[in-house]
Amino acid sequence: MVGEVEEAEVPERFRSYSENERHWQARREFILRNLPPDWAGEAPWPAGRIDHLLSLSMVWANHLFLGCSYSKDLLDKVTEMAEGIEVEGAPQFTTRDEIMKKHQH
Repeated sequence: MVGEVEEAEVPERFRSYSENERHWQARREFILRNLPPDWAGEAPWPAGRIDHLLSLSMVWANHLFLGCSYSKDLLDKVTEMAEGIEVEGAPQFTTRDEIMKKHQH
């Protein structure tokens, strides 16, 4: 039962086997930051809501670490959810449009 598990430990089961430690720690912070206050309480959190949060955490991590692109609305949402999370050494990606602008001059 979730209520018996320390809040900080709960997300460990959500780690992808392919995530390195740096990626996981950033995504874990995103998940913990966005869990509702009653996550560790007696009432279970609906599975659909946790799946939604996990999906948003993957969108954020994929954009941050892999340079994946998504709709502006989705990126705005996950960026807002991740506000204040500091990730050292995150890669900087150049978009196709940025590359094309450089070559046009």
